[in-house]
Amino acid sequence: MTILRRPFQIIRANLGAYLVLNALVYGVLLAGLAVGMLFPELNTSLADGLDEDGTADLVVSLLSNVWLFALTIFGVNVLTVGVLKILLPSLVVPFAGIAFLLHMAFESGVILAPVDETIATVLIPHSVTMVVEFQAYILLALGSYVFAMAWLRPGSVDAPNRRRGYVRGLQRFGWLSLPALVLFVVGAVYEAFSIIYLIPRMLLG
Repeated sequence: MTILRRPFQIIRANLGAYLVLNALVYGVLLAGLAVGMLFPELNTSLADGLDEDGTADLVVSLLSNVWLFALTIFGVNVLTVGVLKILLPSLVVPFAGIAFLLHMAFESGVILAPVDETIATVLIPHSVTMVVEFQAYILLALGSYVFAMAWLRPGSVDAPNRRRGYVRGLQRFGWLSLPALVLFVVGAVYEAFSIIYLIPRMLLG
C-alpha cells in the first residue's frame, strides 16, 4: 500500500507545482501545434529530421509486431526522455529536466501539427497518447522540481544539509517515477495498437 500511497502524498504536498507544470507543458505543446500550423516549413524540417536520424525507418521495421513495437516505445520514453532528458540533467543542474521537457513538448507539438488532412486524422487517436505520455513526463518533471527543492532547501525535507537533502530529494523522485512508469506502459500499449490497427483503418475509411 505504501507503493500506491507515497507518490500521491508527494503530489498532494506539491499540488501547486504539479498544476503549474501541467499548465506549462500542455500549454507549450499546444503552442507547438499552433506554430507548426502557422509555419508548415518548420513542421517539414523537423519531420525530415526524423527520417534522417533513422527514427521513421525504425518505426516501420517494428510495425509487424505490436508487442515489440510497444516495448520499443516504452524503452524510448523511459530511457531517452525520462532518464536522459529529465533525470540526469536534474542531477547536475536544479530544474534542468523541466527546461528540457518544455523544449521537447514544443518540438513534439510542431512535428504533430495537423498541416494536412492525413496528419489531422492521425492526431485524433494520437491525442490520447499525447495526454497519457506527457502526464508521465509531468510526473517526472515534478520529481525534478521536488528533487531541486530538497537539494537547494534541505530544511524543507527535514534534512540537516544539502547532501542529505540531495539524497532525500532523489528518493522522492524515485517515488514519483512509479506512477509515471505505469502511464508509460499504458501509453506505449495504446500507441502501438492505435498505430498498427486503428489509424490505418481511419485513413482508409
